[in-house]
Amino acid sequence: MERWVVGYHWHPSETGVGMDALSRNNVAVVGDGGPVVVLAHGFGCDQNMWRLVVPALAEKCRVVLFDHVGAGKSDLAAWDAQRYSTLDGYASDVLDICRDLDLRDVVFVGHSVAAMIGVLAAAAEPTRFGRLVLVTPSPRYIDDGDYRGGFSAADIDELLDSLESNYLGWSATMAPVIMGNPDRPELGAELTNSFCRTDPEVARVFARTTFLSDNRADLARVTVPTLVLECAQDVIAPPEVGAYVHARIPGSTRVTLDAAGHCPQLSAPEATAEAILRFVMDQR
Repeated sequence: MERWVVGYHWHPSETGVGMDALSRNNVAVVGDGGPVVVLAHGFGCDQNMWRLVVPALAEKCRVVLFDHVGAGKSDLAAWDAQRYSTLDGYASDVLDICRDLDLRDVVFVGHSVAAMIGVLAAAAEPTRFGRLVLVTPSPRYIDDGDYRGGFSAADIDELLDSLESNYLGWSATMAPVIMGNPDRPELGAELTNSFCRTDPEVARVFARTTFLSDNRADLARVTVPTLVLECAQDVIAPPEVGAYVHARIPGSTRVTLDAAGHCPQLSAPEATAEAILRFVMDQR
């Protein structure tokens, strides 16, 4: 039995395992050679959000894309509220994909909450990962003592209550704020549409998982070269959060893009791809 994945002819006999993770997470692979780069999307999105950076990356890398369970064209029947009530469930899926494709020395690129998913996956099986790229990461969104995550507990409670009472209305209001770049309304519209395509029940659980998680202690467990890639203006993960992540991951590199918003792969795709490639190729 064979499965065609974009740009790559995959044989189950190569790994001796089944196709469960590849089908469940709608895995696609683009590019034939070079380092393996796994792209992981954030809350309310799917792998399509990487489309503007993939061509540049695929020229020098083998790019693996996937949808988190509950997003995009993943197997919605595989979604389970309990499993995905913590980021560990998503990290386990990442490891399943790596095992099923028999990937080693992976460059994991995680956007937003997926950055912490990558941190957890790399801590669980460090031999699978060669380096991490954390795009607009935040280990905790809620302020705590001297730590500034950008939101008070009341802010997050209000955000979650609004999401749960009127998800479509919340999406239309919040997506443009998250995206930033008000002079480019098409970007906010794209994120709004992406949010609205997500099943509201899945979104409610993933939102709580995202905005209530605290992964600050996990940062010290990272043992591979890491790039912290942030935007100069980002209301979701402001610069002090990027500085915090950089300070607590030993030997990490911090790059601030001259870009606004929380999704530079859409608002500044060329600069985002360039920063990722520079980090990946310099580390070879």
